[in-house]
Amino acid sequence: MSISASDVKKLRDMTGAGMMDAKKALSDNDGDYDKAVKSLREKGLADSKKRAGKEANQGTIGDYIHYQQGRAVSGVLVELACETDFVAKSDEFKNVAKQVAMHIAASKPEFLNMDDVPSDRIDDEKDIIQKQSENEGKPKDVISKIVEGKISSFYKDYVLNEQTFCNPEFYEGKVGTMIEELSGKLGEKIYIKTFSRIEVGS
Repeated sequence: MSISASDVKKLRDMTGAGMMDAKKALSDNDGDYDKAVKSLREKGLADSKKRAGKEANQGTIGDYIHYQQGRAVSGVLVELACETDFVAKSDEFKNVAKQVAMHIAASKPEFLNMDDVPSDRIDDEKDIIQKQSENEGKPKDVISKIVEGKISSFYKDYVLNEQTFCNPEFYEGKVGTMIEELSGKLGEKIYIKTFSRIEVGS
């Protein structure tokens, strides 16, 4: 069947998919929008990787303030970036930004990505873990595995994208994976650009 330019534009507006991907999805599904959307979402993660070089200069700020006994004691701002204003204004996108802000307030990450952790911080952690293991009398051939395991746990504790999302009712898995899946679902490059957390007394 013939797929018009207006049909393709409508599907692109619905999903943020590229023009050729949207046209193919409509052609493969006989112009059925619901089936075309499902098709794009099913292969969304692959599509999002193709968009890795795209500019993500739109987005929104997720915010959260935690109150205790009637006063604000901590607050979070997080920038969730995307490619288009259409996605930035969507309720789902804004809700994820809000959820990530709440997660940051609860889980207190220090870094966004593993690459952001200073090498001397990792070296210090490794040194402490090794000395602890030696003092506990662990065999030398086991210590390296202990160090590797505890450094992996360090990343899961302190790096936002490696942390397990705090509310399993909203999402089960790592924060970074949740954002990757959102990127695939909405058909755009989406990532956490930066975050800031402040707390009274810190």
